[in-house]
Amino acid sequence: MFYALGDVHGQIAQLDRALALIDADGGRDVDLYFVGDLVDRGPDSRGVIQTIIDGQNAGKPWHCILGNHDLMFHQFVTTTTVMHSEILSGKTWLHHRLGGVWTLASYMNGIELNHPDWISWAHAKEHGLDPASGSLLAAFSDAAKDAVPAAHLDWIAALPLFLKAPRDHIFVHAGIRPNVPMDDQAQSDLIWIRDGWLDYGGDLDAMYVHGHTARDFPQHHGNRINIDGGVGYGRPLVPTLFNDAGWFTLDDNGRTPLLP
Repeated sequence: MFYALGDVHGQIAQLDRALALIDADGGRDVDLYFVGDLVDRGPDSRGVIQTIIDGQNAGKPWHCILGNHDLMFHQFVTTTTVMHSEILSGKTWLHHRLGGVWTLASYMNGIELNHPDWISWAHAKEHGLDPASGSLLAAFSDAAKDAVPAAHLDWIAALPLFLKAPRDHIFVHAGIRPNVPMDDQAQSDLIWIRDGWLDYGGDLDAMYVHGHTARDFPQHHGNRINIDGGVGYGRPLVPTLFNDAGWFTLDDNGRTPLLP
């Protein structure tokens, strides 16, 4: 048996609740998989990362993979990168829709999330400006380098892109390029893919469990399972589990089968 949690997106209260449900179900010392996107949009990305690190340091069998938001956070702090070619809208990581500013706010006291200059910079591309050349960007990047613990950055940098789990399950953040061996998959596909994956209905060599594409609730698609229930958009973080009887979701009333 093992448990799994979808994208957390800085929602520490939802994470605490989900972990309590897993403990109550008997999962205190059972393998737990996180599919990445621990940060952005929610109020306490720092607390989410620290909670998982603390659990691992305490010997809990908790496993985590890299999500695209985790990578964008790491790249901003280490290289000041805010633009990513995979974001087709052209929005930057610090745009309110992507939520990077909330991650920085969890590490840096005094960020004025509603400051007029910040809002105009966050919408810089939409106003015909270059969002990679403003002094505000440099100031936030320098402050982030001082505020984010090296232990958090090192931990993110060491996260794998996928993990194999019992009974022919593979955890990956976004998905895969079908019919390409895992060792030949591109990082950009593993953490960003939608086209060619979400619409793929053929057989696969394993049951792939992923997040990245928010739904209203975890969904079993037969050849894959999407466990991103939309916590980044205000919905609950729903724990899932697999045992000999199949896949289930957890809530205050116990287990409910998660069926194709």
